[in-house]
Amino acid sequence: MNDFLMHYWWIGLILLSIIFYKFVLRVFFGMVIVPENRIGLVTKKFVLFGANKELPDGRIIATKGEAGFQAKTLAPGLYWFMWPWQYSVDMVPFVIIPEGKIGLVLSKDGSEIPTGRILARHTESDNFQDATKFLDNGGQRGRQTSFMTAGSYRINTHLFEVALTDQLVIHENMVGIITAMDGDPIPIGQIAGKFVDGHNNFQDVNKFLVNGGNRGLQPQVVLAGSYYINPWAIQIEETPMTDVPIGYVGVVISYIGEDGKDVTGDSFKHGNIVSKGQRGVWMEPLGPGKYAINKYTTKLEAVPTTNLVLNWANARSESHNLDKNLSTITVRSKDGFPFNLDVAQIIHVPANEAPKVIARFGSMTNLVSQVLEPTIGNYFRNSAQDSDVISFLSTRKERQESAKSHIRAVLDEYNVNAVDTLIGDIVPPDALMKTLTDRKIAEEEQKTYQTQKMAQEQRQGVEKETAIADMQKEIVKASQSVEIAQRTADATVKKAEGDATSLKLNVNAEAEATKMRANAEAEATKARAGAQAEATKLTASAEAERISKTGLAEAEKIMAIGKSTAEAYQLQVNAMGGDNFAKYKITEEIGKGHIKVMPEILIGGGNGTDGSINGLLGMKLMEMMDVNKTKSQDKQES
Repeated sequence: MNDFLMHYWWIGLILLSIIFYKFVLRVFFGMVIVPENRIGLVTKKFVLFGANKELPDGRIIATKGEAGFQAKTLAPGLYWFMWPWQYSVDMVPFVIIPEGKIGLVLSKDGSEIPTGRILARHTESDNFQDATKFLDNGGQRGRQTSFMTAGSYRINTHLFEVALTDQLVIHENMVGIITAMDGDPIPIGQIAGKFVDGHNNFQDVNKFLVNGGNRGLQPQVVLAGSYYINPWAIQIEETPMTDVPIGYVGVVISYIGEDGKDVTGDSFKHGNIVSKGQRGVWMEPLGPGKYAINKYTTKLEAVPTTNLVLNWANARSESHNLDKNLSTITVRSKDGFPFNLDVAQIIHVPANEAPKVIARFGSMTNLVSQVLEPTIGNYFRNSAQDSDVISFLSTRKERQESAKSHIRAVLDEYNVNAVDTLIGDIVPPDALMKTLTDRKIAEEEQKTYQTQKMAQEQRQGVEKETAIADMQKEIVKASQSVEIAQRTADATVKKAEGDATSLKLNVNAEAEATKMRANAEAEATKARAGAQAEATKLTASAEAERISKTGLAEAEKIMAIGKSTAEAYQLQVNAMGGDNFAKYKITEEIGKGHIKVMPEILIGGGNGTDGSINGLLGMKLMEMMDVNKTKSQDKQES
């Protein structure tokens, strides 16, 4: 430590010399050095002599050498005779306003702000860096209209307070709606101040006030951009620009301006339509686009110029939402049934008629609620009361055309074109629907039955034709059988005739009998053929007739055979004699029947040989007679 002091004692000597030097200069010569990045704020502690020893009442800053805070500041540099026992100097940094900021100034001293004002008017003071000039030129205490932009300033903070605030930015597609915090009162009858020029979008508030600007809402707006706006003087509300979409026009309703003369003439008595810039509904609507509209002073009512569909239906609404409060129409028919129907109305508002519609109703929503809703609802209610439900349903097309004509005539009076009226879904009551459904089902069933009946009749016809076709084969077969039988009968007859003729030629009796048999067989064959031709129906009759014919033929045959036999026997008797013929026939029969000539028991006669023979012949004849009698009885029974 001692070595350090021995080698560096001279440094301490220099420091002591400097300290002593500054102390001596400050005390004895009043030297003050203000650095280059500071300013000196001077406070005078007392005044020994002179007229301005004390500050005037209400003042806190001295401009004439009075004791107190001095208006004059010390810029960077060297100053003398600022003895420490009389002056104190505070070194303060510069006031720096960054980029994107502004400095709002509050003055602690100055003259009073006039009654009715809230901001101090601008006073020339080199951006508040010359406090003396500010106060001497009548600068007012309080919030100042002027402000400081980006930079560095030597500000006497004994007099001024500086507050930083952001630079105002209005974004794209936005507008700034202005409200002035100071100025003249708004004229009676107006809701916004008058137009004032020359204030550079309200960045020069002093110019705005000097030119007679009014406090309160301003008709002018500021567009997208960056602005130096004093928020103590001007309040800005950022709001989107007003958009008029394609297919619409914007009818302007101005709440400010002078009362204009109606430009529609005496024919339109539903409101004033005025020229542009006047108070009221402007005659010229705005086309599609974006507009910087002050929503508090001007209203833009969008009116669709394309066809607009409005639905009276619970389950359907268009994107424009003008029909969101419309619902399905409930009507009551002539026969007392309530039912619901959906209606769609298509309207069109011409662009040049849009201001009249808005002047009359105020908005498209009011047009729908005040005109369209009652007009269409009452029309269909009245129309339904003149008809029953069934007739209403069946005459839907005619009622739709009638409604279109009626509504078009009504809307023409309101400067609106009715394009079309459409009746949508009709919902009759459930009870009636069940009746109609049952009736329709019955009608369809009746049609089904008729169709089935026709099908059955056709099927019967087909079956009849089929049966006839099937029977035709039998008929043809029967006809062929009849023809065959006929031919067979004819052949049989011919054969019988031939046999009979042959027999008659041989033996007359045999020929006649053969002829009768042939006739009988022909008749029987003919009867069978007829029975086959008539099929099953005539079988019994043909069989009976055959039996009858056959019996008759047999009888005639027997009779003919007997007659011919008798005649033959008679001829033979006549030719041979009675006894000889008898003996001949007996002998013949014995030979045919192989009868024993000599019986086991011989019956004796009377006179010898003749008696025995006679007895034998008698017995044989008796047997033959018994056999013939038995055959005759069997044939009769059969």
